[in-house]
Amino acid sequence: MIKIGMIIGDRYEIQEKIGTGGMSDVYRSLDHKLNRPVAVKVLKAEFSENQNFVAKFRTEAQAAAGLMHPNIVNVYDVGNDKGIYYIVMELVDGITLKKYIEKKSRLTVREAVSIGIQVAMGLDAAHKNGIVHRDIKPQNIIISKDGKVKVTDFGIAKAASSNTITTNVMGSVHYTSPEQARGGFSDAKSDIYSLGITLFEMVTGRVPYNGDTTVAIAIKHIQEPFPSPKEYAPDLPISVEKIILKCCQKSPDRRYQSATELIKDLKKSLITPDEDFVVLVDPDEEGATRIATDGEHELIRHSSTGSISHTEQMRLRDAVEKNYQSSDKADECTNAKTSNNRYNEGSSQKNNKSSETNYDNDKSLYKKNSKESDLDKLMIIMAVIAVIMISVIIIFAISRSFLSSSSEEASSVSSASTSESGIIVPNVIGMSYIEAKTTLQDKGFVVEKIDDNASTEPKNVVTGQSTDAGDRLESGSTISINVSTGKADASLDASEDSSSSASASTSEEEEKVTMPSVVGMDEAEARLTLVNMGFSNANINVIEVNNDDTSLVDTIIKQTPTAGTSVSVSSTISLELSIGPETSSTLYYYSGTIEAPTEDPYYTSGTTVSITLTASDGTALLSTATSSFPYTVQTISNIAASTGTLEMNFVVTIPITTDETTGTQTGGTTQTRTVTRTITFTPQS
Repeated sequence: MIKIGMIIGDRYEIQEKIGTGGMSDVYRSLDHKLNRPVAVKVLKAEFSENQNFVAKFRTEAQAAAGLMHPNIVNVYDVGNDKGIYYIVMELVDGITLKKYIEKKSRLTVREAVSIGIQVAMGLDAAHKNGIVHRDIKPQNIIISKDGKVKVTDFGIAKAASSNTITTNVMGSVHYTSPEQARGGFSDAKSDIYSLGITLFEMVTGRVPYNGDTTVAIAIKHIQEPFPSPKEYAPDLPISVEKIILKCCQKSPDRRYQSATELIKDLKKSLITPDEDFVVLVDPDEEGATRIATDGEHELIRHSSTGSISHTEQMRLRDAVEKNYQSSDKADECTNAKTSNNRYNEGSSQKNNKSSETNYDNDKSLYKKNSKESDLDKLMIIMAVIAVIMISVIIIFAISRSFLSSSSEEASSVSSASTSESGIIVPNVIGMSYIEAKTTLQDKGFVVEKIDDNASTEPKNVVTGQSTDAGDRLESGSTISINVSTGKADASLDASEDSSSSASASTSEEEEKVTMPSVVGMDEAEARLTLVNMGFSNANINVIEVNNDDTSLVDTIIKQTPTAGTSVSVSSTISLELSIGPETSSTLYYYSGTIEAPTEDPYYTSGTTVSITLTASDGTALLSTATSSFPYTVQTISNIAASTGTLEMNFVVTIPITTDETTGTQTGGTTQTRTVTRTITFTPQS
């Protein structure tokens, strides 16, 4: 039982409960050994008592502890204190992406893409270390108060799914990939599918598939065409639309093959959103959208991923059996289809009993048939398959007829609601001119500015708009906004020339902003910051330069104008992007063996070690993991730098020690340890 004020693991003081989930409770805690705030996630009792789950959970959490990345919530420690199993994690002050979307209804395109880039960067780091998340969704993405995006709960999904955790505990089927819904193999491309669903929700404010049960939603992931996000966000740029569609292809082979590929397109979209550069592969007949097979329904019902609860499995099984039993009469098929969509507790219980009886009968029949010859068995199996196929054909034909009539009704409804098409005009009265202009342009409107010399509002405040807030306009429509000039006290008898001169002068002042600092940002982040300030992306020039400081590679190291300068938003901005030290004509190579990290006193033979080799110019040369030493490295050629850094990360268990004076025991916890070595490369002849 966790209580506020108690200390677990001899170092973590529980201070307050800050969250709860299906598997665990999360507490803000203080690490007394390192004197820093941490988040301690404590497993609920029902999972702590399952030793099989605990063992897998510890293994996965320890693997995740080796991940160190700015877009991942880092795991510091995993432990057990008198039956209390816990994980110590980085404490992030912020809210989940799910709550952020709910708060804003839908995000701007630039904001959604920027968040997507950071999530993909975290996934990329994990995938390159052989770790697949398996449960990417907005609830597992945290946005800190300083704007950093971090992915949490790495490795936990695998431990949970291997122990048949039900959906009320594990994740949401809204974000699951088709292969996960079938209960099949999931890999890095499954995470990319789930991130695509998350991008869809960010830009539209909704998920692509919904249903009354998790079974219904899972089947939609498998069989239904993926809806275009442009249906719900008409102003969505073509590049973002295609990125989402490529992430969410039914076939993993047609998605982005790595997070690295996805990041490249997301960054390009941030800079040129309206450019049609995303390549989508047209699905052939084999991979085209189709009705889920009975085998796929069976896989969903019996999946060990926990995507579908036992009750829903029984309901779906009964509904399918009812359809098969009624295939002899077409009118009964129609009734079966109708009843198939009306689930309630009473009928479910009744159907379950009937279903169990049928299964008992099937079992008896199987025992009887097992005594017959092999030929008889084969004939019986073929006859059963034939009956099932005929039943499916009849049901499919009736379904098409039903859907056709539904489509006609939907068409008439659609025609009646055409007047509701278009983008809702926001209220910008009271905003500054720059804020109003950005808000309207984000919606896809063209902004026309009209000086308001009669208003008593402060200069640059919007006093009116040509289209009322709440009305709908097509993307690309022009909206005029009245902007106060602050000249309400000016003489009405002033000459027209003087008025024009004053107006021009005011206009120039209105367009001036204080230049922000973008030094230290990457190119995409710098462009986003400047565009949000009102600068034109076309006027932002990025120049690649050499710099000896390898820690500054791919970041802005100089800007013109400098930060704090008052400049016009029409000004040309020059940014210098570091590409690292100037390359030498001499190239190097590395080969040989890597010895075990015996420098660390806690290292023990057989421990899995993550190995990363990076050249001094920032080039990644090797990223792998092994438990067998010495580890042989194949020759790596054409290295531009003469030296590099070898980093070895591994998890150890601190031995338990007893204080002879007090008898207090310490240790018994796990820690991530790091051994770093400097490597000198050999010149190539």
